[in-house]
This record gives sequence, structure tokens and C-alpha cells, in this order.
Amino acid sequence: MTVSLDLDTAARNLPDAPKGLIGLTRAKMATQLSDDLGLDAKQARMRTSQIFRWLYNFGVTDFDSMSNVSKGLKASLTQRYGQLSETARPEITERQVSADGTRKYLLRFAPGIEAECVFIPDVGRSGALCVSSQVGCTLNCTFCHTGTQKLVRNLTPAEIVGQVLVVKDDLEEWPSTEHGRQLTNIVFMGMGEPLYNLDNVSEAIEIISDNEGLGISRRRITVSTSGIVPVMERLGEETQAMLAISLHATNDDLRDILVPINRKYPLEQLLEACRTYPGVSNARRITFEYVMLKGVNDSKAEARKLVSLLKGIPAKINLIPFNPWPGAPYECSDWETIEEFADIVNRAGYASPIRTPRGRDIAAACGQLKTESVKQRASDRRKAALT
Repeated sequence: MTVSLDLDTAARNLPDAPKGLIGLTRAKMATQLSDDLGLDAKQARMRTSQIFRWLYNFGVTDFDSMSNVSKGLKASLTQRYGQLSETARPEITERQVSADGTRKYLLRFAPGIEAECVFIPDVGRSGALCVSSQVGCTLNCTFCHTGTQKLVRNLTPAEIVGQVLVVKDDLEEWPSTEHGRQLTNIVFMGMGEPLYNLDNVSEAIEIISDNEGLGISRRRITVSTSGIVPVMERLGEETQAMLAISLHATNDDLRDILVPINRKYPLEQLLEACRTYPGVSNARRITFEYVMLKGVNDSKAEARKLVSLLKGIPAKINLIPFNPWPGAPYECSDWETIEEFADIVNRAGYASPIRTPRGRDIAAACGQLKTESVKQRASDRRKAALT
């Protein structure tokens, strides 16, 4: 199977979000303000610093709220970019809350462009936001529901950052610099393969981690990949993000089935890229994700093989009970089997937490994300045909 690092032309040329200021790094915002409003370089940098803080520390959705920006500049910004509220946030088309407090959002970025993100609360006042980097996915991992949805296109930096802004609105978590925040971590584990959209993911991480704005440390940002080996080094160098590998098998024959990109970048290449990932150390371990599939990859022999396979790599191993979805070809391993597997890995010296399924009742758990609006639009078309 051949998977190009570039999306096909049709996917690339679908409409993006309206032009605005959200999603621009500081450098790009300064350049745009200079070009659009005729500001000199010094003025552009100063105004960028002000606007950036209003957008990402205070979360404002209109230029009039920027109290230290002159009235004339506010008028120019409104004239050039329209109402900030129209471009600052994607539209929430559906919001669901699980019995365990997990929140799932279906967001519309443009007509026909929708994706999901999930906020997972933790103990105390901390939690992770699982963001999407693409609408749909090309990788067709057989245990993942998202892989059954055809790729539409990459999400832009504005659309990735917009997911964070929407959730912070919902959590009423402005300004960003306040202590006791609920949203403390970002994980690129939603819809899509982040490394097939690395340019936009990198810019989004730069914005999210800026201390004058959202202020989420790069050490609290994790990018999960199925193993796009040629760009893993670039990911580490450009973003300094924590790395997670969607592993799920200890041999190429099985991983070729579960994670088909393995046919292009087999385990030997993938693990070598992990060993040389920029910044990897005992203090910055790589997380290996391993979904527990009954009778497929959950034997004691597989656990011992996993330990051997990761030897020499500073690693944490997340064991993920399989989360079912309609038509899934797998079942979740028995709990006793998962605990025995974890015990072998733990005794070998690896931290091996069993990830408690969160949000299963609203299809928000790992591997369950798929834009329900795809099915809803098809249903609406069928109803219309009958009337």
C-alpha cells in the first residue's frame, strides 16, 4: 500500500476557514497586520502583542473588547476582517456530556467540513483536550472507527486552535493564565494523522504553547502518530512536543493488518526513529499506545515480546481496552487478561497504566470518533427523497 505524504489535489483544494487573525503565529500576524493595515514593523509587533494576548489569554470574540487598542485601529481591524466572532470559533453543532464528565463536541468549520474533539476531565482540576488534525483519515487502522470515514481535508491552524478556544469557552476558563485550570493538556489523538498535516499542526502548537496566550507547555502537548517515519524527526525539532506511537502489535505481520501504514514503514524503521527522536530521555519518554484486542494481541507471549521490542527506548506503555463501535471486527480483551499483560510489562520496569475508558456512552473514547453528521446528512437526503 502506498500512502503519499501529500493529500490529493481535490482534498487540498476544498474551502478553508474565512481569513482572520485566529490561527496566525506571532510572526505571521505581524506580517499580516503590516500588509493589510500599512503598519510599520515596530507598530506591527506591538499591535500583534496586544491582539495576541486578547485573543488567547482573554478569549475575546470582538475587537471592541480590546481596551488597550485604539478606537481607530479597532475600526480598521473590523473593516478589514469583519466581525471577529464570525471567524474566531468553529460552530458547535452538537455537544454531548458523558456520565463520567467527558465532553464531546461536533464542530463545523465550513460547509461540509466537520470534526470532533473531546475534553477528558481528570482528578482534581486538570484535564486533556483531544483535538483533531484532519477531517476523516487515510490510514484505515482496522480497530479505529475514524479510519472508516474518508479523508475530506487537513484542518488549518485556525481550525485546530479553534477547538481549544471553543472548549475553553464551554469550561468558562478565561483568562488562560489563571491558576486552577481544568484544561491543562493537549493531545493530538482525535481524527486524522497529525504527521500528514505537520505544517499546520506545528503552527497550532506554537500558538497553543505561547506563554502570553493559551500558555499550555509543550511538555503538556502530545502528538500521536501511527508511524510516519520520514517526518518524526522534524516533528520533534519543530514542536518539542511529547511523542506517542500508535503501536498495537509486536510483529510486522500483525501490525500490517492493524495499522496498514506499517507496510510502508515497518517496525524496525519506526523504532529506530523513536530511538533518535529529538529530546527523548528518561525525563521525556515516548508513550506507546497498545489497544487490547481479545485473542489478537493480548497474550503473555506478546507482553514479553513488547518488553523486548522497546528495550533501550525511554518509554511508557499505555494499555487501552478496545472501545467498541458498530460493525467493529474486534472485541475487548478480558479484564483479567489485560491485568496479566500489564503485570508483565510493569515487572520489566515500564510504567504501564491501563487507560480507563472515558466517554464510551457518547462514543467519545479512544478509537470511537467519527463524524456522526456524515450519517445524519445521508439520512436527511433519504428522507427528502421520500417526501
